[in-house]
Amino acid sequence: MIFRTKGYRWRICNTSIRMLRLQELDIVESKEWLALIPEGKVLINTIYAYSYAVAQRDDLFARALVNCDYLMPDGASIVMACRWLKAKCQPKERIAGWDLFSFEMGRLERKSEKRKVKSEKCLKVMFMGSSEKVLMLIRERAAIDYPNLEVVTYSPPYKPDFSEEDSLAMIQAINDANPDLLWIGMTAPKQEKWTYQHWDKLNIHCHCGTIGAVFDFYAGTVKRAPLWWQQHSLEWLYRLLKEPRRMWRRYLIGNPLFLWNIMKEKMRSDDTN
Repeated sequence: MIFRTKGYRWRICNTSIRMLRLQELDIVESKEWLALIPEGKVLINTIYAYSYAVAQRDDLFARALVNCDYLMPDGASIVMACRWLKAKCQPKERIAGWDLFSFEMGRLERKSEKRKVKSEKCLKVMFMGSSEKVLMLIRERAAIDYPNLEVVTYSPPYKPDFSEEDSLAMIQAINDANPDLLWIGMTAPKQEKWTYQHWDKLNIHCHCGTIGAVFDFYAGTVKRAPLWWQQHSLEWLYRLLKEPRRMWRRYLIGNPLFLWNIMKEKMRSDDTN
C-alpha cells in the first residue's frame, strides 16, 4: 500500500522490498534542507554505506529506511553513488548524524530561550538509548551547552532483542516525557527497526532522529574523527583504526558489499534502459 506521509514522501507498508535501490530513495540533498523540515511528528533516519549493504538482506531495516519522513546521506560514498547512478535525488554533501543533532539542538535551545524570557516552561529533549553512564555524561554536557533545555533520558536493557515488556516500557517512557525533540541511539539497524515498528504507538508531536554513535560522541566516550579526516571522507578509516575489533566487520566487509551492491544496481538500471 502506498500513501503520502506528513513529510510529503511516499510510504510503503507491509510490502517486501527485494532490493533497496538508491536510485529511487528520497534523500535530503543539503544541510539547508534541515531548516525546511516542518514541525510535528517527523521521523529522520540516516543512510550510509554499511546501512545500505545491511538493508539488502534485512527487509525490515529496508522498510524502516524507505518509510521514514526524511533520510540523510551520512557518508560521502552515498553522495558519490547517487551521482554515478544518476539517482532521482542528488545530495550535494554529506549530512552526518552529528550535523542533524547540532542543528536540531541549537534550534530548540533558541526557541526555549525565548520561552524562558516570557516566563514560560522550558522545552524538553529526550535521549532514548545507550548506557546510564553515557546518558549521565550527556546530561552533564547538555546542561552547559543547552542551559535552556530540560533533558530527559532513558536507558533500555542491553540485549540483542527487546521483549514486549521492554518495548512497552520504552514507549511509556517516551509518551510520559512528551518531549519537544527525541533522539534514539541504539546503533543501526536496531534503532531504525525499533522506531519504525513502534512509530504509531509513540504519542509525540516532535522530530525524532535515530543517531546512534552521536550519543557516544557527545558524551565524550568515543572521540569523533578530527576535522581533516571528516573533510577528506576518511572518518570511517579513523573509526576503524580507533576501534578495530568493533568496526572491522562494518568497514572491511561492509564497504566492499556496498560497492558490489551499487554495481549490481547500476547494471540492472542499464539493462532496463
